[in-house]
Amino acid sequence: MSEKNPVTILSEEECWRRLGELEFGRMAFHLADEVHITPINYALDGGRIVFRTAEGSKLLGVAMNEDVAFEIDDVDEESERAWSIIVRGRATILEGEDARNADNLRLRPWVATEKFNVVGIEVRELSGREFHLSRPWRRMLPQED
Repeated sequence: MSEKNPVTILSEEECWRRLGELEFGRMAFHLADEVHITPINYALDGGRIVFRTAEGSKLLGVAMNEDVAFEIDDVDEESERAWSIIVRGRATILEGEDARNADNLRLRPWVATEKFNVVGIEVRELSGREFHLSRPWRRMLPQED
């Protein structure tokens, strides 16, 4: 990343590393004729993203159309850098041993609701970018003494 090019393309290994460090992201999915996006907490299981869900729109969406997108990001105010990882993949409802194996993952519910359904997103495409933020308006604000 340089002053001329404020965007760095992250390697696949770096994308996987950052996916493994976080546990909260957003999944976009089709439901009927609309695209929905919803927050999920997740864990990695080899080459796939796994999450739990209750009955509802997420579960119905992946049952009706397996094509999904998933995204995580972060902004570091101190270093004026941000990054984003985008995954495109195929979501399937896991059953049997695959679903039971989710109990061994670092998959913790953030909301105290029953979530008996386990979904896996098979990663088909993975990309990431890191950005050097310029945000010139910050330098225009009056400074406190």
